[in-house]
Amino acid sequence: MRRISMEKVREIIRLKEHCGLSERAISRALRVSRPVVKDYLCKLQSAGLDYAAIKEMNDDTLSQVIEGRRQDTSERYQTLRRQFGYFAKELKRPGVTRERLWQEYRAEHPDGYGYSQFCYHFQLWRSTSELTMHMNHKAGDKMFVDFTGKKLRIVDKSSGEIKEVETFVAILGASQYTYVEAVASQKKADLINATQNAFHYFGGVPRAVVPDCLKTAVNNSNNYEPDINPEYADLARHYQTVILPARPNRPKDKALVEGAVRIVYAWIYAALRDRIFTSLQELNRAIAEELEKYNAKPMQRLTISRKTLFEQTDKGMLTPLPPQQYVIREFKSLKVQFNYHIYLSNDKHYYSVPYRYRGNQVRVIYTDSVVEIFYKNQRIAFHKRNRTPNGYTTVKDHMPSHHKAMSDWNPQRLINWASHLGEYVEAVIAHILKHRQHPEQAYKVCLGILNLAKRFGKTRLNKACRRAIDFQHYSYKGIKNILENRTEEQQLDCFETLPEHQNIRGSHYYN
Repeated sequence: MRRISMEKVREIIRLKEHCGLSERAISRALRVSRPVVKDYLCKLQSAGLDYAAIKEMNDDTLSQVIEGRRQDTSERYQTLRRQFGYFAKELKRPGVTRERLWQEYRAEHPDGYGYSQFCYHFQLWRSTSELTMHMNHKAGDKMFVDFTGKKLRIVDKSSGEIKEVETFVAILGASQYTYVEAVASQKKADLINATQNAFHYFGGVPRAVVPDCLKTAVNNSNNYEPDINPEYADLARHYQTVILPARPNRPKDKALVEGAVRIVYAWIYAALRDRIFTSLQELNRAIAEELEKYNAKPMQRLTISRKTLFEQTDKGMLTPLPPQQYVIREFKSLKVQFNYHIYLSNDKHYYSVPYRYRGNQVRVIYTDSVVEIFYKNQRIAFHKRNRTPNGYTTVKDHMPSHHKAMSDWNPQRLINWASHLGEYVEAVIAHILKHRQHPEQAYKVCLGILNLAKRFGKTRLNKACRRAIDFQHYSYKGIKNILENRTEEQQLDCFETLPEHQNIRGSHYYN
């Protein structure tokens, strides 16, 4: 009988399964004789293969299954076949090869198959097994993560407003053990927390995390040098793993997690479809219940569940969790200003560094509670986070020597000094301390004004300050000019009375 291409074989089974066409209709559609169509349908049926199975096979494997090399039915084959499941699990362990398994098999069964026949029968079994797509995943090697496309919902108790939430999915490559969590968004903080929760659910850390080019995980999804988001990379460093983004336009890189997403729809979404939830916590409790059922369910074509397979393969190969959970850190590259402070725009606040670093580019790493500043990978400053707008957090040791002397002053000390020089001097100093943005700047002006008493005397300084208040001119330069020009005695006569005129009509004129 005439052979046809494996592509047409796939089309025969697709048209039969998905379109429900008869053998005659398939024959006409593909321009293949009806006996050929019937023969291939019979071969595929006897092999127990459907379209889902054969579309993933390469042409050589499919050809071997349906062309002449029929499966052995001897006792020797049955003995080998009973060990295929064991071989599949062992191959997931680091360093285990087919040759090693064959040697162990022959040691137990001296009359068993040679190496080439051993590999042929095992590959044939693999091609019809559900594990075909993920047989090459080593235990503890990769965790695949993604968000589902469809969303779940929660309802606000007070307003009745319906809010859509995201669903995070993580799956281990070898065992397909799955973790699912509802989160508020796909933002960095939610992705990082969900990934961390997955590590703790699995009880360990895989050697790599494979995100599906999520914007919050990967800044640039280049095939060769993807740019990992610094916050997500920092999570990986804390847990001693690595981020390996799925390659764009490479469906096999993300086939496992996409399959898990479909199962989440069928197993979790469907089970919860008629229930109403009023919080993420309530929704996640329900998800956890359904997830446990799913992971405990026996896998198709296998006699064990994902949970059991996880305990036999992945669990022992995961890296232990670190003692401390990860605290989310954010990263910025900033330039140290001339006043030896960096400006953190998130807080609208200034933080000091040692003065010798002014003008340099530094790396700022901050959490909810602390701010760390690094120069060439060396930490040069550490501060508690301060969210006071336009405020300054300054460490005295960061100042140059002439500024340190300035830092010994405080507002009360300056006001006390001013009060001994006169009430108007005190008023000027209090105003400057209140309205100048930076304390150091205010102290400099105040000390300059107070020291004018040494040159001009406290009486003249007090009068000069009164005149400065009249002009609303609170500055060292302005008060010094008044004293040098000897204008402190002049006062503003804003309300001088005009002389009376006989020809001016008074208010009585209008009565």
